[in-house]
Amino acid sequence: MKTSSIPLLAILLADAHALPGLVPAWVPRNAAAAISAGTVTTSSPLATATATPTAVSTAVPSAPAATGQSLPSQAPLAPAQPWCPSLIFCNGPLLQTINIANVYPDSKTFVDKPTNGTSNATLAAFSQIDPTSSTFAAPSNNITYGQVINFVDTDFKGEGLELVPVTIASNISANGPLTHVTDPLVNAWVKIVDGYWSQLARNTDPNELCDGIKCESTLIPLNHTFVVPGGRFREQYYWDTYWIIEGLLQSEQYDMVKSSLSNFMDELATIGFIPNGGRKYYLNRSQPPLFMKMLYNYVNATGDLSVLERGLPLAEVELAWWATNRTIQITSPYSGQTYDVAHYAVVNTAPRPEGFLEDYLTANGADIETPFTDQQKEDLYADLASGAESGWDYSSRWVKEPFAGNTSYNLPALRTLNTRNTIPVCLNSILYDYRSLLANLYDLQGQSNKNETLTSSAATHRSKAAEIKSAILDLFWDAEKLAFYDFNATSSSRNTLFSTAHFYPFWVDIWPDEVTQSEEKAFGAFASVNLVMHRYNGTLPVTFLQTGLQWDAPNAWPPHQYIAMEALRRLPSQITTRPLSSFMNSSTESFDLIPANQLGLASSDLPPQPLESGGNATTDINTVSGGGIINGGPVNASALWSTTLAAELANRYIASVFCSWYATGGSIPEMLAQLSPELLNLTHSDPSSTGHMYEKFNMFDVDASGSGGEYTVQAGFGWTNGAVLWVASTFGDVLSAPQCPPLVVPSNTTASSPAARSYAMKKLRGL
Repeated sequence: MKTSSIPLLAILLADAHALPGLVPAWVPRNAAAAISAGTVTTSSPLATATATPTAVSTAVPSAPAATGQSLPSQAPLAPAQPWCPSLIFCNGPLLQTINIANVYPDSKTFVDKPTNGTSNATLAAFSQIDPTSSTFAAPSNNITYGQVINFVDTDFKGEGLELVPVTIASNISANGPLTHVTDPLVNAWVKIVDGYWSQLARNTDPNELCDGIKCESTLIPLNHTFVVPGGRFREQYYWDTYWIIEGLLQSEQYDMVKSSLSNFMDELATIGFIPNGGRKYYLNRSQPPLFMKMLYNYVNATGDLSVLERGLPLAEVELAWWATNRTIQITSPYSGQTYDVAHYAVVNTAPRPEGFLEDYLTANGADIETPFTDQQKEDLYADLASGAESGWDYSSRWVKEPFAGNTSYNLPALRTLNTRNTIPVCLNSILYDYRSLLANLYDLQGQSNKNETLTSSAATHRSKAAEIKSAILDLFWDAEKLAFYDFNATSSSRNTLFSTAHFYPFWVDIWPDEVTQSEEKAFGAFASVNLVMHRYNGTLPVTFLQTGLQWDAPNAWPPHQYIAMEALRRLPSQITTRPLSSFMNSSTESFDLIPANQLGLASSDLPPQPLESGGNATTDINTVSGGGIINGGPVNASALWSTTLAAELANRYIASVFCSWYATGGSIPEMLAQLSPELLNLTHSDPSSTGHMYEKFNMFDVDASGSGGEYTVQAGFGWTNGAVLWVASTFGDVLSAPQCPPLVVPSNTTASSPAARSYAMKKLRGL
């Protein structure tokens, strides 16, 4: 592929003419000046890798009503967004009309489609449908579905057209991290997962880029090869890339890791922060700031110090952005101390372009008895965008009334979002770790260069990290419940909802005195992992509340399995001296080991585990002879409790990913035959499928994906693959072949029903 340099900011600003005189707020002042002078370019060329051209996947618009029928009446437009000036892909008459027509199942589809012609030509074509559109007035109510379909068919190209796939050759060395998986089946499957990087690696194609003259697009072009999550997430994403990089490091794809880091550094240098993802409609928000952890892990794995010269100053840029834009002061009701703490708080007063219809209906739904005021809508749009910035979009941890509505219709719950007033324990833990690791890298660079200034910078960051740690232990830690909870700025108190955010401080080595001084209490802090292993068939859920929101039960996400495993592995040695059997024996119920009120739920209030034989289980069902658990790996009675729980969770995670992959067509030559067409039909798959790597999983069923949320479950999937490879590298000698439940058709369902996945914990033939 021919290499070139992409003038990143010039392309980002190319559409600013749509609102004359406006310089988007996200552009650093020096960058805006450079744009005016015509001097901004990026210095790094596109990665040169072999690309395999594939046909562009283009969604076909379809009308939910007769093509001659008029669209439903529309609510007044939300305000124009200064950070998003496009009259095509940002809030305005055109975007609202396309979404009200609902011609694509996913709002993101339209905003990922480049225009066929110039911006002006596209706007002129739309004005033939809606003559009032040029005034930013309320859209016309006389537009038909057929007009919208003809417009998007004629004036827009296929989504993702500007990106091309890249072939990545396997790089596993003879004695590399992935060569120590002892189970033959898991070992063979891990090599298949390693091969999935080529399905997800992308380059920006400079020949297809819009320059604001010939066409318009929302893509943020990147100068280096990157890995996408998969499915609708067809561009680079910020926090997803952390787990992608963890997997790439195990795959020994060090150049790919450096390439991804270079893209983030380019964005920090030109935009001033790392956006949520590689689209212009993300330029008002970031995501959990894991850049430093990625950089640190890369340097630790490779010894490559060359990235620090550029990376460390840009890390300072990112920290400054979070300090300026996302940090507030909170006075503790427990100690009277005042702390600087971070929260997710996006400046936004309109529907998110990539989730426009969902946000619009949340604020303007016909079921709202008393219509929202303009201010209520703007506040809701800000909280929706802030929830998306968190990566947990959406969870009961952000809402005041999680059970408003029901599990199949949760817009009423989303209308009670309180994201900006929730101070997240996970975000502040990440920022504590950011400063601690940055200090370590300053030390490393200072030792290399014998530079005392770097030593001083390290001391400054350690001091600020210590302040954040004090805030975390004061505001978020409940010494009686032995758990971390978010802090609620509205009520000036800790929330009571238990979530997997509890494990983040442990992941970054923040250990309360209660934990370090008592092994009983240390176990209590991790008793929820033990509960899930014994009571449920899947992995650790985000929360134990079933609300229908995708960051709640029964969904279990790969990042959280990783973080809980890492937290268990990092437990101080003096509080992990006993085997699990000293806490958990054959007569003990796992719920009885949970500290009082930690989960905020009685045993009978927890989600019940569905049984293959019918009914639900509300007690431990997974214990096997010898003291182990189903899909928990080999039993080692003498192993320390932390080692046992980590190994059990590792095996259960592998089982969840492997079994759902196998249930959707996965196979291994000469080891594991593909399921029959009749059985594949139960998962809506067929013999052409090669198995899905889902983005999220199910606490009840290792055969199934997760569910819920604003979009259908996605397959690919970057962070799932990365976490699998990290688990394989870290736990390779204690992984066992998964026991996948057989797929059968219950008598009261049809073969095509999603409910036709029953649970029977016995080995599949051939495993």
